[in-house]
Amino acid sequence: MGAFPKQSLLVAAALAVGCGAGWAGHYYHSGTATPGPEDSSEEASQTVNTSLRSIIDQTAQAVPAPWAMGQSNHNFIAAAVERVGPAVVRIDAERSVSQAMPDALQNPFFRRFFGEEMPDESLPNRVEQGTGSGFILNPDGRIMTNAHVVEGASTVTVTLKDGRTFEGKVVGVDPVTDVAVVQIESNDLPSVTLGSTEDLAPGQWAIAIGNPLGLDNTVTAGIISAIDRSSNQVGIPDKRVQFIQTDAAINPGNSGGPLLNDRGEVIGMNTAIRANAQGLGFAIPIETAKRIADQLFTTGEVQHPFLGIQMVSLTPNMRNSLSEELGIKVTQDTGVLIVRVMEGSPAEVAGMQRGDIIQSIKGKPVQSPVEVQAQVEKSQIGEPLEVVVLREGKTETLEVKPTALPNDS
Repeated sequence: MGAFPKQSLLVAAALAVGCGAGWAGHYYHSGTATPGPEDSSEEASQTVNTSLRSIIDQTAQAVPAPWAMGQSNHNFIAAAVERVGPAVVRIDAERSVSQAMPDALQNPFFRRFFGEEMPDESLPNRVEQGTGSGFILNPDGRIMTNAHVVEGASTVTVTLKDGRTFEGKVVGVDPVTDVAVVQIESNDLPSVTLGSTEDLAPGQWAIAIGNPLGLDNTVTAGIISAIDRSSNQVGIPDKRVQFIQTDAAINPGNSGGPLLNDRGEVIGMNTAIRANAQGLGFAIPIETAKRIADQLFTTGEVQHPFLGIQMVSLTPNMRNSLSEELGIKVTQDTGVLIVRVMEGSPAEVAGMQRGDIIQSIKGKPVQSPVEVQAQVEKSQIGEPLEVVVLREGKTETLEVKPTALPNDS
């Protein structure tokens, strides 16, 4: 077989390198090129090798190693956990729950039968115990957790990863967002680094740390499955939160623990699971949780802005039925329709009416009740809030002054 021309070898080498960095890397590691069996020219062989090495070197610089694709540290989860893990705590709470005598024993027949030997109607309080998670915000012992972890607790014990335990004081609880804060007396404690959800997108890494099912310091990982899930979608409609959805495993006991990004920054607080969700969990965005926590540490309570309206999202199919049910003319197929204005509410005072279609709040267009609620939550109690509505085909601009959300709401 005759020797290949030098140009042919160079073309073949370039094509081979173009087929994939894997082959190129292997070839570079193996050392020298293998000339044709009848090519005895040492100069030609050196030329081919030099050209190949040049091409391979350029390719190796342009193509990162597989573990560097999208992530510079192939063990980034372990690195994130190493940084944050010491600041994640277990919270054991005890609460006393009163219990009444069973209905059967309250029957008058039993009273006549037992007479004075009949036990008191009230029984000794029953003690409930629960375990959740939390994370340290500051070295001085400020801790964030879920409201349902510590609400009504008579005693709270905080255990760090290093085994130290502290008596915790519940500083404040906000059931509306399910955020609570606890204080322990210590200094120089490990603390977390807070991140941001501003650029959060489905598909990004998510890491959860907590104490599920009594298994302390458990780490699970997955991705962000969705963002801006409403409380109705999550199954807890009484909350004012737009949740982060993740497939990182979250189980009972994870509540109050941090949800991290790939850099080990806290982007949310794990708070809820659905029994039928098949591995989906939900977290409160860190911006919401931190805003509520700051208010709780400052005043011990949180006041949420309140307008006093009930809303629905319009669809073409709903338009006619709503017109008939409400006795009003609905002029649009989409938007946020006000179906009720509560008596004496800020909305009524400002002139809002049933049948108004909300167009924008504070200059920002809104397309759903969730977006309306988010804008109201960002407003200030007592400060005028500009709301633009469509009423019978005409645009109206109203100024509403939110009041504090009533306790019975």
